Parts: sequence; structure tokens; C-alpha cells
Amino acid sequence: MHLTKLSDLSVEQIMGIIEEANGYANGQPLPDLSGKVVANLFFEPSTRTQYSFEMAQLRLGIKPLTFSAETSSVQKGETLYDTVKTFEAIGVDALVIRHPDKEYFGNLLGKISAPILNGGDGSGNHPTQSLLDLLTIYQEFGRFEGLKIAIVGDVAHSRVAHTNLEVMKRLGMEIHTVAPAEFQEPGYQWENLDDVIESMDIIMLLRVQHERHANGMELTKDEYHQLYGMTIQREARMKKEAIIMHPAPFNRGVEIADDVVECSRSRIFKQMENGVYTRMAVLNQSLNSMEKAPSFDSTLGTPFIPV
Repeated sequence: MHLTKLSDLSVEQIMGIIEEANGYANGQPLPDLSGKVVANLFFEPSTRTQYSFEMAQLRLGIKPLTFSAETSSVQKGETLYDTVKTFEAIGVDALVIRHPDKEYFGNLLGKISAPILNGGDGSGNHPTQSLLDLLTIYQEFGRFEGLKIAIVGDVAHSRVAHTNLEVMKRLGMEIHTVAPAEFQEPGYQWENLDDVIESMDIIMLLRVQHERHANGMELTKDEYHQLYGMTIQREARMKKEAIIMHPAPFNRGVEIADDVVECSRSRIFKQMENGVYTRMAVLNQSLNSMEKAPSFDSTLGTPFIPV
């Protein structure tokens, strides 16, 4: 029912979502979820996640309710729990939530019966972004086992990196991590981008998350681009079939050169397209699992159950 962390899902469940999403990408008939209402509660700015969820809802016949924290009772001191409980009380069938607090959902699970779909929690988790990344890779290579990926950039502050690092390891991918010292964290082996770029199947760039840096970035934008960015020269050194990914929004001339954003290797806008298919699959499976659940009787919340 809830989808808060991919680490809660088995490989079989993850592949079930990917296969369903890929079916939609290939023209599979869509389920009709007319009559369902989903509230989109975004407490942080979003373009891709918020509006691809809304597009997915519209394509499935779901009525979206778009929440604005700036014009809500949050401004009067209302807590996250009370906001979510209000939407449940007025009858929404599910909630998509993005919040700056890491694992905000810990205070909701077991108290909220409507499915919670995590649209990003601080620097912690971003399950649907990871799923759409995996779908993009699956479409390209038809497998995960043995693929080599370099995740490059602001790893310490990236919920995308944290989610992908865990799930890609379980799927058998060989992961290489590259970051400036200020964006590194314990538990990983840090490498030089120029040392690994020619052997990678995928280069996944991360946005420099200035809003999460207390004291700014030590490197200048030009220095970062020369040391860690996808320059035209680095793109030319990649393997013939290798691809470039980025969860976006991207900083042109920092993580990626302007001329590389839409080069033949880039799958950045394909990732955005796949976000709609992935979120359709997640919504369908979550809402269907809610209907199949005999009761809500767990302090951890009902698990996410694919159909």
C-alpha cells in the first residue's frame, strides 16, 4: 500500500513495477481508476515529480488535488500529521508527499490508512525517481546484472543517490562513486571520474544541491565542471553504447555541458517521459493493493503489494 522506501520492496516487487511501467511505455492499455482522488502534498519545490504524478493521475482517470503549503493552514502552525490526516478525513484515496524532513513518513505509518507515496524525503529516499531510472536502464540494456554505473556529484545530499545505491547493488550492478571531498560520506570507495569513464555503461550525474549546503560549495562552478562535470571531451571518451543520465533539474555548465544535455547519449528527457509511466504503475498497484487489503493492522503500515 505505502511506497516510502525501495529498500522495503523485494527485487520481484521492483521488477513487477518496472515491467508494468514498460508495458505502458509500449502502448499497453491503461487501467481505469476513475472515481479515485489523490492529494499531491509538496512541501518542497518540484517540477518533474509533482507534475509527472499529476499527469499519471490524469491518464488513469484519477482526480488530483494539488496542495500548496504557502496558502494552507501550515502557515498557521498545522503539523504534517494533521495536514495528512485532514486529507484522509475528507476522503482522498492516496497521498503523494514530498517533505524536507528525512523519513517524515515515520510519524505517519500506522496512523494513516490511505496509501502514502513518497515523492522525496529530504536527503533520504526518492523511490519513484529510482524506479524511473531503473526503467530507463532496463529499456536500454534489457538487464541490470553486471552493468557498470558511475554516480557522480553531490552524493551526500542526494536522495536519488541514496536510493539508487541501495537498489542497484541488489540488482547486481557494479557501482562506482565519484564526488568532491565535501560531498562524500563514509561507506563508499571514492574514485576519479577520468579513471573510470571509459569503462562505464552509465554515467549518472547528480545536481549540486545548493539549498542543502550550510556554507555553500567550496569549488567554483567552473572548477566543479572541469573536475566532475560531463564535458564534451569526457562524453567523447565514453563507451560506444554508454548513456548519460541525470535526475534533473540540471545546472548547465556545472554538472553537464550545455552541448551534452541533448546529445545522442543523453537519456535525461527519456527519464522524464518514463516518470509518467512509472508513476502510473505505482499508483495502479498501490490503489489496487488498498482495495485488496483486508484490514489496516500494523504499526509499520500495510506493505506495498503489486498486483
